[in-house]
Amino acid sequence: MFSAPGVKGFVIAGLIGRMPMSMLGIGIILLIEALTDSFAMAGAVAATVNVSYAVAAPLTGRLVDRFGQARVIVPLTLTQGAALTALMLCAHLRAPSWVLFAAGVVTGASSVSLGSLVRARWSHLLAGSARLHAAFSFESVADEIVFVAGPALVTALATMVNPYAGLIVALACLVGGTLAFAAQRGTEPPVRPYDRHSGTPITIPGVVLLSCVFLAMGAVFGSLDLITVAFAEEHGAKAAAGLLLAAIACGSLVSGLWYGARQWKVSLRRRFVRALGVFALGLTPIILIGDVRVMAPALFLAGLAISPTIITGYTLIERMVPANLLTEGMAWLSTAIGFGVALGAWAGGRLTDAFGASNAYGFSFACALLAVIIGVGGSAWLRTPVPQQQS
Repeated sequence: MFSAPGVKGFVIAGLIGRMPMSMLGIGIILLIEALTDSFAMAGAVAATVNVSYAVAAPLTGRLVDRFGQARVIVPLTLTQGAALTALMLCAHLRAPSWVLFAAGVVTGASSVSLGSLVRARWSHLLAGSARLHAAFSFESVADEIVFVAGPALVTALATMVNPYAGLIVALACLVGGTLAFAAQRGTEPPVRPYDRHSGTPITIPGVVLLSCVFLAMGAVFGSLDLITVAFAEEHGAKAAAGLLLAAIACGSLVSGLWYGARQWKVSLRRRFVRALGVFALGLTPIILIGDVRVMAPALFLAGLAISPTIITGYTLIERMVPANLLTEGMAWLSTAIGFGVALGAWAGGRLTDAFGASNAYGFSFACALLAVIIGVGGSAWLRTPVPQQQS
């Protein structure tokens, strides 16, 4: 998989550039809360960043498909770096709230879905090859590494060094990693002729279905993170919250390695539906557990179906979407997850305050069931041609 020239370069740069994906939200919350003593303000600014990213991601993907990766992501990255710097300065200077929200909008809207761009490069290099499945599996594992290491790193820096330190490191990874990725021109997918009549991937029924499923899954992720922190605090083990969240990501990481190492004869559609079923089944125990020590292995099991579901979803997009719209097609999944995470965090917080963390887990389970219902009900839209594989 790594034998092609230039592959290692864009993989390493893409991993570094993706680190802020898991660092910005918690870093912004920790900084603004430390300066304003208001979790409400901190959460609102962080949510503004997430929502503006979710809205802008498909447009960014379309621009990349039309003009190429480097021509689009370099100015966007510089803009995001400037906006994040402005956000930190405005927070330090106690600027009015609207200024923080404005900086948050620009920070989110100029974000680059680097995971989609990395997967687009793999699709270009390994199109029709059996190794593409392994490549997508590897990228899912890389995402989990980011989500295990990023929050722990930014939290340690912000609480033990300086409230700004976590975001400064995230800024360095963002600018350095993304610009290094853009410099890897040898592996960049070529710009295909633009067809004004080609439409948009969201008009493809299968893409609509996958976006709805990923929206529900995003709600699971957003609510699960918040409720798990509250669960640990309720049981007098707030310090264990990081371990509990890491258990989910570790479960997904392990399953991603296993899933990518296998050669599958079952169709993508059936794999996706089955993974969704296991995803919902794996969340069942957490609504019945009231002990932190038991919750950690339960969350590990709950995470086992995440990577197979996401890997298969991106592979389905690669099969269903025309090559000249591939980046935009993948960006729709990122948008769906982004909106889902924002919705899940909001609903999870409200339900936790009203009914307690243990009962609020029922919302996460209900969203997982909704994902299964949508995926199974519309699975006929996920039928894809079987490509001729190359060595």
